[in-house]
Amino acid sequence: MNRLLLYFFALFFSVSAFTQQNFQFLGKETDKQSLRFQLINNLVVIPLEINGHQLSFILDTGVNKTILFNLTSKDSVGLNNVKKVFIRGLGSGEPVEALFSRGNNFRIKNITSSNQGLYVVLKDAFDISAKMGTTIHGIIGYDLLKDVIVKINYVNKRIDFYNPKTYNLNVCNKCESFPLQFYRNKPYIDVNVQVDTVTNKMLPVKLLIDTGGSDAVWLFEGTKKELKTPKKFFKDIIGEGFSGTIYGNRSRVPKISIGKFDIGEPTVSFLDSSSTFNARQFKERNGSIGGGILKRFKVWIDYPNKRVVLKKNASLKKGFYYNMSGLHIVYDGQELIKEKGTTKVDDSYNVNNQTAKNNVISLVSTFFYRFKPKYKIDKVVENSPAFKAGIQVGDVIKRINGKAAHEYHLNEIIDMFHTKPGKKIKMEVERVGVKLKFMFKLEQRI
Repeated sequence: MNRLLLYFFALFFSVSAFTQQNFQFLGKETDKQSLRFQLINNLVVIPLEINGHQLSFILDTGVNKTILFNLTSKDSVGLNNVKKVFIRGLGSGEPVEALFSRGNNFRIKNITSSNQGLYVVLKDAFDISAKMGTTIHGIIGYDLLKDVIVKINYVNKRIDFYNPKTYNLNVCNKCESFPLQFYRNKPYIDVNVQVDTVTNKMLPVKLLIDTGGSDAVWLFEGTKKELKTPKKFFKDIIGEGFSGTIYGNRSRVPKISIGKFDIGEPTVSFLDSSSTFNARQFKERNGSIGGGILKRFKVWIDYPNKRVVLKKNASLKKGFYYNMSGLHIVYDGQELIKEKGTTKVDDSYNVNNQTAKNNVISLVSTFFYRFKPKYKIDKVVENSPAFKAGIQVGDVIKRINGKAAHEYHLNEIIDMFHTKPGKKIKMEVERVGVKLKFMFKLEQRI
C-alpha cells in the first residue's frame, strides 16, 4: 500500500446508548504513564490489553469507536453482551458486518477502564495485518483520548499519557497551540493551503487530524470551488476503507501553513465525492491531515481542553515522497527457506578418545530449513514503473536488489519505494512456479 493509508470514518450503527466508564490512572504514578510505540508507515501502534489479552492497536484520532480485527470467534477475548451491527467507512463497497460488545476491560500500563464498548469486525476484508507486515488487532481513538492528554514523540517513538486533572500543559516558545473543533467526536483544525501555483493566495480549510492516516494531506474536491486537482497529477490507490479500495488523484501543492509552520510542496491526494460520501457528512470539512505531516512535529493531543500543540522537529523541511514504484505489497504468510550453515567438528580425538597426531577443526557444511516471511504483489498502479516493467498482481517476491525478500521487513520494502526518483529496483518474482526477473526505476510523476 502507499504508506498504508488507513482511514476509518463515519461509523453508522444501530446500538442503544450505554454508559462507558472513563479511563483512570491507577497506582503510585497517577499523573503520567510512558511507553514506547511502533511507528509503521507513519502510524502509531501501541499495546492495549483487552479483558486480560495483550494486543496491538493503532492510535487513531480519525475514529470515534474502538474496533477489533482478526478474530474469528467472539470468545477470543472473552466478549460479553454481543449484538450484531453494520459499520460503513470510506470506499464504494457495502457496509461491513460486525459485533458490538459491552462491558470490556481495557488497560494501558496503569491506565484502566471497565465497561468499554468494542466493535468486532467479523471479516477483515482489507487484511490490515498483511498490509502492515505485523499483527495489528484493532484501532482505538476517542474512547481513550477523551480521558487523557497525549504527547507523541515521533523521533524517539515514545508516547506519554498525562492525567488531565493534574497535568498543566504549558506551551513552549517554539510550540504553537491550536483550538480543535469536534464533530462526531473527531478533531478538526483550521489550516491554510496554497493550491494555485500562479498566485500566492492561501485558502483556509478545515482538516481532520488523523493519526490513523499515513499520507500527508487529503483534500476533498468540490468542498470549496478552489479545491480541484492541479494539472499535474496521476490516478493512484490512496488506501483502504471498510467499504473498499480508495482511489484519488495524487498531486502536490506549493504550500500548507499550520499557524507559523510553513510546509513546502507536500504531496496531496484529491478525492471525489464517490469515495468520501460518509466523510462529507460534516459539511465544513475539506479533507484530512495525516501522519506524513504529523511525524514532522512533537504532538500534544489534548481532547479535554479541545486543543493540539505542535513543536517542529528536524524533519519539518524534508521533502515529501510517495510510492514511486506503483507496487502495493502485502505480507503473505510464511514459507520454508533452505539456509546454508556451518558446524564445527573437532577431529583432534579419534573414536577411542585418543589424541591424534594433528589437532584439526573441520568446518562441515549443513543446511537448515526455517520459516521466513513471504511477500506478494497485492496491487499494481496502472502506467506506473512496475506496471510498465511487467510485474503483475499475485507475483511472489523472491529477491529485491540482490537480497532475499525474506531478509526485509515489509516496512523496509515500502520505504525503499519512497526514496528519491531514479533509484533502480531489481526484483525477482515467482509466477505460477516460474521465476522471472524485472528491473525498473522509481519515477516521480508529480
